[in-house]
Amino acid sequence: MAYIIWSPRAVADFEEIVEYISSDSEYYALALAKDIFNAIKSLKLFPNSGRIVPEFNRPELRERIYKGYRIIYRIAKERIEIVAIVHHARLLPEENEAGEDS
Repeated sequence: MAYIIWSPRAVADFEEIVEYISSDSEYYALALAKDIFNAIKSLKLFPNSGRIVPEFNRPELRERIYKGYRIIYRIAKERIEIVAIVHHARLLPEENEAGEDS
């Protein structure tokens, strides 16, 4: 089973999403946060369940869509790195931010 790490960008994306929603409803912000965590947690068992990100077309860079958010992640050996969480209407980060090891 793989372990999950979060990039600094993904953490910032997640915090911005929760903060934005909580300005209208703390209840729904918390519910969405829990749901996103559960969607990410399931990647441990099924890392290839997400589709390949079409903009980059690289098999190790995948995404899971959840309630209008694209959870972008990279599979690397025994690790899954959450790279970004982006609303479907927004542009993805550049490839060096979304898919390259630094």
